[in-house]
Amino acid sequence: MQSRTPDIDRINELQQLLDKYNYQYYVLDDPTVPDVEYDRLFKELCELEKKHPFFYGNSPTRRRGAAPLAAFKQITHKIPMLSLDNAFTPEDIENFVRKIQERLNSKQTVNFIAEPKLDGLAVSLVYENGELKYAATRGDGDTGEDITQNCLTIQDIPLQLKTANPPAWTEVRGEVYMSKNKFQALNQQAIQDGSKTFANPRNAAAGSLRQLDPKITRKRGLSFYAYSLPQTDLPTQQACLEQLKSWGFAVAQEIKPVLGVNGCKEYYQYLGEKRNSLPFEIDGIVFKVNDLNLQQQLGFISRSPRWAIAYKFPAQEELTELLAVEFQVGRTGILTPVARLQPVFVGGVTVSNATLHNMDEIARKDVRVGDTVIVRRAGDVIPEVASVVLDKRPANTKPILPPANCPVCNSVAVQIADEAAIRCMGELSCPAQLKESIAHFAALRAIDIDGLGDKIVDQLVEAKLLNNVADLYSLTYAELIKLERMGEKSVHNLLAAIEQSKNSKFDRFIFALGIREVGATTARTLALEFASLNKLMSASVEQLMAIKDIGPVVAENIYIFFQQAHNLQVIQRLIAAGITWSETKIQDNLPLAGKTFVLTGVLVNFTRDLAREQLQQLGAVVASSVSKNTSFVVAGSEAGSKLDKAQQLGVKILDEAALIKLLEEYTK
Repeated sequence: MQSRTPDIDRINELQQLLDKYNYQYYVLDDPTVPDVEYDRLFKELCELEKKHPFFYGNSPTRRRGAAPLAAFKQITHKIPMLSLDNAFTPEDIENFVRKIQERLNSKQTVNFIAEPKLDGLAVSLVYENGELKYAATRGDGDTGEDITQNCLTIQDIPLQLKTANPPAWTEVRGEVYMSKNKFQALNQQAIQDGSKTFANPRNAAAGSLRQLDPKITRKRGLSFYAYSLPQTDLPTQQACLEQLKSWGFAVAQEIKPVLGVNGCKEYYQYLGEKRNSLPFEIDGIVFKVNDLNLQQQLGFISRSPRWAIAYKFPAQEELTELLAVEFQVGRTGILTPVARLQPVFVGGVTVSNATLHNMDEIARKDVRVGDTVIVRRAGDVIPEVASVVLDKRPANTKPILPPANCPVCNSVAVQIADEAAIRCMGELSCPAQLKESIAHFAALRAIDIDGLGDKIVDQLVEAKLLNNVADLYSLTYAELIKLERMGEKSVHNLLAAIEQSKNSKFDRFIFALGIREVGATTARTLALEFASLNKLMSASVEQLMAIKDIGPVVAENIYIFFQQAHNLQVIQRLIAAGITWSETKIQDNLPLAGKTFVLTGVLVNFTRDLAREQLQQLGAVVASSVSKNTSFVVAGSEAGSKLDKAQQLGVKILDEAALIKLLEEYTK
């Protein structure tokens, strides 16, 4: 008997580990490690078992899947459903093609069919006299689970073959998958329901297909692509695909014939560039010898055919260590947790930072500093920490705590009730929010500084001429004339607009401060309620909540804003710069004051009375007839003579969508 060595111990360890991962992946539909980690361990085990062949035993390297679940009736496959060997490099593809030519004793260029490798669940469909008899999963390759009732709910699976002369018996194989959109919707609903989310579309598809209640499967919106006829008299794989399409099956549009190793490499490049724009997930390409006679000559090894291979794309998920968490402040004051990672190559680039989204996601995924995590990167999407590998969690991990203060300006950071995001409350003073706060302050419905567009704001901030909105009133001709595309006339106009903006209205000034969730309508409500700015700034949450249409969240936002010393300093500087305002009166300063509307036709989204009420609340006059003094005619469906008269008089006409947009603009 061979003595134990470190290799033998490692073989035993890997076999047990891969058995566990197989069970989680195939049976529970709940993987705990990314595919790339499984592939690494599997390759290591293959190499060790080649050196020590007596220790194969019931190794995962000899299996094709996992045992079927006992909850389902079992079905034995007439032809085993094999797995595929993997290729990861151009050299692997070159070796694959070279071995085929050697076995065929031919130097002739081999024709292949290139098929996207969908990340779904392999399924066998059996038809008798053209009618679907039963459907089964791969299972362990020899025996699968009877999922016939669930497959009946998938619209892409024909219940009857579209042919006048169906074969007495035929088997169709393909992939059940879930589209990216359906997967995102499913997980979003799971988060809202407080239930467990799926790791990826493959496991979502597998979990949906193996429901004991077919009604649940139906709701998940699964799809099916056919790719194989295991028993056929047709000459080529391409002919099989054409046969499948003629019978009514969906076949992946991206499938193409390719010639030799160069054709395989070119197709890999082509589909790799297209990968992220596909509506479904793929993790590689399957290359199959096109000639079915050659497939028979090449034959099989224990778990895979010699005539096909899966050429994997660079992993979109990888394992690495979470070293630390920092919080970054966005333009609108939202603090986003960013994971600092042990650098890892994933999705074609080296990743050292990844988003953690928000504190709710951190809690849901139970992420801690020191964890081994799965980081995901797909295309140009920002890398994210997808999940934690709890089996690898050390004892000294540290919980991630929300910051009490903004890391940029040190203002208080608040997580408002019912919001996942944490916000910096130093709106007027936080450098991270500077461009956003200036653009808002200068907007038409706020202080209204004509000519101060985004590009000029960018230049002023980048030239360090503005540190907060109060600095606008300290700008000089000498500073502005140096800016790009700012001539003498433009500078004079801008300085005049800044000076003119000092004469404002109280509600416009409140709105210009940029208090979270205080729009123009709420600002006007506050201006009517409080006789002075000092009274508003000293109002308690309870006093604010006592005002009609101001709820607890808005009240707390207002209260916290005026508690920040940085914000108060900026307000004091604005007043010292000469900003004054007149009192806002009940009928003064409504955004649609002086405008006359006429409503005609049928509105879909609200009644005529509701539309009239909303327009009147914004100061508009709603008249019953059209005249030359009418500002707008809102025309729904079946509009009649009023619409005709408006067209004759040249009155501006709005459809219902334009009315909704107008109302939304002034009621934010």
